[in-house]
Amino acid sequence: MPELPEVETIRRDLLGRIVGKKIKKIEIKDQKLIRSRASVFVKSLVDKKFVEIERIGKLLIFSISNNLYLLIHLKMTGQLIYLNKKEIIAGGHSLSESPNWPNKYTRIILEFSDGARLLFNDLRRFGYWQLVNLEELEKIKKNYGPEPANLLFSHWQEILKNKKTNIKAFLLNQKHISGLGNIYVDESLFLAGIRPTRLVSSLNLVEQKKLYLSMKKVIDKAIKYRGTTFRNYMDSEGKKGNFSSFLKVYGRSGEKCRVCQTRIVKIKLAGRGTHYCPLCQS
Repeated sequence: MPELPEVETIRRDLLGRIVGKKIKKIEIKDQKLIRSRASVFVKSLVDKKFVEIERIGKLLIFSISNNLYLLIHLKMTGQLIYLNKKEIIAGGHSLSESPNWPNKYTRIILEFSDGARLLFNDLRRFGYWQLVNLEELEKIKKNYGPEPANLLFSHWQEILKNKKTNIKAFLLNQKHISGLGNIYVDESLFLAGIRPTRLVSSLNLVEQKKLYLSMKKVIDKAIKYRGTTFRNYMDSEGKKGNFSSFLKVYGRSGEKCRVCQTRIVKIKLAGRGTHYCPLCQS
């Protein structure tokens, strides 16, 4: 699943390619992925333009010239593919090295007046497109906690108070911290030296500060290197993300820890495969 760094990379790369272009046509191949009636959805977008692309957590927010907003969530297997005469730019979940788009997984096609197209592919059909007004958008935003980059330590301490769950489940909850997924939670906990099974209430002040700084460092570095490559993830430049060489625990079950040489352990926690070093993390 694309996480905050991958979605931010897609946002930045699409920003200079589709903003300001008039939408000529929309083809909905799978109504399930549209969270409104198809006729209303099409009418609200055709002959309009995107004026901005923003993001909260892993949710993309496309501002439209009619003062509505298009929300796009890739979920587990969503892909955004931009096609024009000169380039193919794709970002999201597993992408073929020899793509043939549109294909049987193409669920929505948005065509611009210059002939360029934006495709939404989704193998498992968990992603969605949703039209909202400003009031509805503000309500949705309230379901997201602050992102690591915008989080003050004092606020972080407040968020941690009276939480009784394990730290892995806590960090995956978008209402507490937005944008973190399985990869970057495991990596942040390793950098902070905290075992994912630990209860939030067990963290002392020093550990709270370490984890606070680790989240920021891991996310900043992942954005800098355009995300993590796994299962052929490619960003919207069509390039593979290259944060993978910096991974310390995620996806390295049974391999030696890069710090202490202890074997990395994988367990299931909070419903997710979870990786940690038994020696470096306590």
